[in-house]
Amino acid sequence: MIDIKFLRENPEIVKENIRKKFEDEKLALVDEVIEFDKRNRAIKQEVQALQAERNKTSKLIGGLMKEGKKAEAMAIKDEIARKGARITELEAEEKQVEADIREHMLKIPQIIDPSVPIGKDDTENVELERFGEPLVPDFEIPYHTEIMKSFAGIDLDTATDKVAGNGFYYLMGDIARLHSAVLTYARDFMINRGFTYCIPPYMIRSSVVDGVMSFAEMDAMMYKIEGEDLYLIGTSEHSMIGKFRDTINDEAKLPYTLTSYSPCFRKEKGAHGIEEKGVYRIHQFEKQEMIVVCKPEESPYWFDQLWKNTVDFFRSMDIPVRTLECCSGDLADLKVKSLDVEAWSPRQKKYFEVGSCSNLGDAQARRLGIRVKGADGRKYLAHTLNNTVVAPPRMLIAFLENHLQADGSVTIPEVLRPYMGGAEKLVPKA
Repeated sequence: MIDIKFLRENPEIVKENIRKKFEDEKLALVDEVIEFDKRNRAIKQEVQALQAERNKTSKLIGGLMKEGKKAEAMAIKDEIARKGARITELEAEEKQVEADIREHMLKIPQIIDPSVPIGKDDTENVELERFGEPLVPDFEIPYHTEIMKSFAGIDLDTATDKVAGNGFYYLMGDIARLHSAVLTYARDFMINRGFTYCIPPYMIRSSVVDGVMSFAEMDAMMYKIEGEDLYLIGTSEHSMIGKFRDTINDEAKLPYTLTSYSPCFRKEKGAHGIEEKGVYRIHQFEKQEMIVVCKPEESPYWFDQLWKNTVDFFRSMDIPVRTLECCSGDLADLKVKSLDVEAWSPRQKKYFEVGSCSNLGDAQARRLGIRVKGADGRKYLAHTLNNTVVAPPRMLIAFLENHLQADGSVTIPEVLRPYMGGAEKLVPKA
């Protein structure tokens, strides 16, 4: 959510930003907000004037009564009552207008960074750099669930047919252990980079949801707990940023750098939908996340640090990756800048997304009231950023494909062996 003062003074900049995101249907919102804002300020001025007049005239009543001028005193009382009724009426209108302003402002996208490439959708995202050589072996690589089945490591049928439905799974044996090993390694990887480890709430209130994401994202992603003001998190970023809600943070203590583990739950409504035969797009998964709360001038630096952490993590396990900058049309409305990390799939001979790094600027901070107090006493909004360290079981697709051997075994990278009981490879079950 952008600053209404900025919108008031720079409506054409806000409109041009909307055009860059190819969301022309939102252009009218800017003019509507300006009109609401004018009415809101006029209401405030009228209320202040009426209150001043009421206070002034009410002081006359006592004197008139002492002078025996009861009729005049009663007339003034009637006038004060009329002013009070008008103030009540205006305050009700003010409340509605402010609600209208907020509703509109939540739909107006954040001003994107000047470096963001202009494009309509994810087909126009821009590859920045590749890390590691994307190789294709001289033997056929099975679909990832077939690799998992060779280790007796997955049961989709029972989860789908008997227990939960599409988008759920059982991981078993070595594959389940590998899944947990990757997450534990990710935890230690981030702790070693100076991040504070955290396990957050897995449910959040609607007021936090409203602060961390757009309405469109919420509808497509989040599960509502029936009868309660709670939602299951789609990513621990939501809980972690919510931790700073309505806070005034000492500038000297910034930045806050946190890494968190959580299960995640997503509806996955929309064009992509749920993958019925695999674990690429599913309703339930686990993730290691990282978030930063910092001073505005430091957010570009932390943006670069966050995506590099994910690249370094995957490269430490010998998985080739690339970075892809999201174009303007592929940015969610709260994002200033975003970059995807994609892993190489030897089977598909292409890259696929395994992490998303985002700079939200002051959008979440404005919605949630996350402020900073400087040494001079000045208060200002913080910037928030987030990025995925790793999100298995999707990540296991890249892991298994890139480490599969011709005999069906899967090698375990050296960094992961301490978390796998020292095993150097996984051997298929007979």
